[in-house]
Amino acid sequence: MPQLTLTGPPLLPPLLARGALLSPCKSRRLPRTAARQADGRVGRLDRLVLPGVRIDLARLAAYERVCGFPTGEDAVPLTYPHVLGFPLAMRIMSGRAFPLPLLGLVHTSIEITRRRRLPATGEYELTVYVDGLTPHRRGTEAAVVTEVRDTGGECGCDEIAWESRSTYLAQHRVDDAPSLTGDSRRPAAVPLPALAEWRLGADVGRRYGAVSGDRNPIHLHPLGARLFGFPRAIAHGMWTVARCLAEHGTPPAALVRADFRAPVPLPSTVTYAADGRPGGDFELRGTDRRGGQRVHVTGSVYPLIQ
Repeated sequence: MPQLTLTGPPLLPPLLARGALLSPCKSRRLPRTAARQADGRVGRLDRLVLPGVRIDLARLAAYERVCGFPTGEDAVPLTYPHVLGFPLAMRIMSGRAFPLPLLGLVHTSIEITRRRRLPATGEYELTVYVDGLTPHRRGTEAAVVTEVRDTGGECGCDEIAWESRSTYLAQHRVDDAPSLTGDSRRPAAVPLPALAEWRLGADVGRRYGAVSGDRNPIHLHPLGARLFGFPRAIAHGMWTVARCLAEHGTPPAALVRADFRAPVPLPSTVTYAADGRPGGDFELRGTDRRGGQRVHVTGSVYPLIQ
């Protein structure tokens, strides 16, 4: 995989515009493109590296307020490095070499490993790359990996302090194969105890978009959401998991896994539920159109032994 070292973070607006322009052509090539890349290889996509990254403390504080984290902590919230790596991921996924259309991509899961807390005043090196394509029962998933090295810390830049693996789904027609990933036939789980109820305003997507840079139209306004089949704007998946982790708490070294099961419409009322253990399970629940229970996010926190 070729490596490209950047001199500064990519600007998001032109990347999002490029991704939008290329998406119709990529969509027409699906599922033919997916069939050609069924072995999971992604061609000559660059591994992007951005050294010398320092955190904008004002933007960090705004992120913490939007997501419910305490402000002024010495270390950044567990989910914040995803925001730092987002422009690099968009540069890859908006490019011609990335086979899936940017518009319509669905963030389906994230796994985060934090080996130690990252100081807000530290200096970091980011690495982002695509780690292959996987057939899914509803289309094709791409795995995007983000790594953070603490270049100003005692361990130097050779050790990864934080890393994540996100999966993004491009939906298209597929043959009905039982071996594909993403099988919806999951065993029914016992609901976790409800701990809090949150009323989410219609502006949650706009507020999170302003601090994260993710200004996908499905999160900003009902008109943008309707272009993709949603009657209302929906919350960012990364906001939902960040809000849950702000409530749940995480140990200094932790592994977090979260699945985005269903979109959260805005405005709405949701229930945060958890088993009450420091390292345990959590979920975000709402109601469907018939008044039944709908699970939006499920996740788990696992303490890491150093």
